[in-house]
Amino acid sequence: MTPQQPKSTVLNIYGAYGRRLGGWIAVAALVELLGDLGIDERAARSAVSRMKRRELLVPERRHGRIGYTLTDHAREILEEGDERIFARRPPAMLKDGWVVAVFSVPESERHERHLLRSRLAWQGFGIVSPGVWIAPWRLAEGARRLLVGLGLDGYVDLFHADHEGFGATAARAARWWDLDRLGVEYAHFVEEHSSVLARWCRDGGDGRTAFADYLAAVAAWQRFPYLDPGLPAELLPPTWEGQRAAGIFFDLADRLAGPGERHVSTVLGRHSS
Repeated sequence: MTPQQPKSTVLNIYGAYGRRLGGWIAVAALVELLGDLGIDERAARSAVSRMKRRELLVPERRHGRIGYTLTDHAREILEEGDERIFARRPPAMLKDGWVVAVFSVPESERHERHLLRSRLAWQGFGIVSPGVWIAPWRLAEGARRLLVGLGLDGYVDLFHADHEGFGATAARAARWWDLDRLGVEYAHFVEEHSSVLARWCRDGGDGRTAFADYLAAVAAWQRFPYLDPGLPAELLPPTWEGQRAAGIFFDLADRLAGPGERHVSTVLGRHSS
């Protein structure tokens, strides 16, 4: 199983369960839940402290116990993640064309240049050349909102475009995005989590196991919707495992979210009375 990072795992626990179960989690409950995922108490407490310093968690005492709730900023991060991670997106349509972002940032504003590039990549844009990035057209509105929200729109022009040459669009797409690397990562996800799904289909499991397997699947999956632009099917390699990986993830989510939530609810109740 892919090892989980304590800080991101704490955020995933709040995102998957904490928000639905009152929003407040006692520190002792967090330590127990992270222990279910193989994260020891020292690492758990350190992760919570780092999230507090980054203003993602705020301490609050209830029932004589110290615990944490999410800050507004953390809730915004999770809500944006909900839209991407749990969206069941079909591939884009080639006939819809592309959004092309053309930008130029002065050398004196290198921080803005780095931020712009990293956020476009996290939106699923590929690189045509250093100042020309591309994505399926359906990502245009999300990119527009992002650039305006970050105050970077003054550096960028967005165009609605078709690829008219030269060379096959599929060959160009393989250069604009690192499809080989992404394909290897999808294949790894399929190999690792198809066996988990098969085990649940065959044997079932208890709530604690459902909680651990679900959080592991979320941790392994959550990068893909940000890095994969959802290219039209005719542009993808013949061995592409993206759709199969998505099917496995959503099947696991449907099977495990409920039993996992019942386990979390039991743990929270034990540490809040």
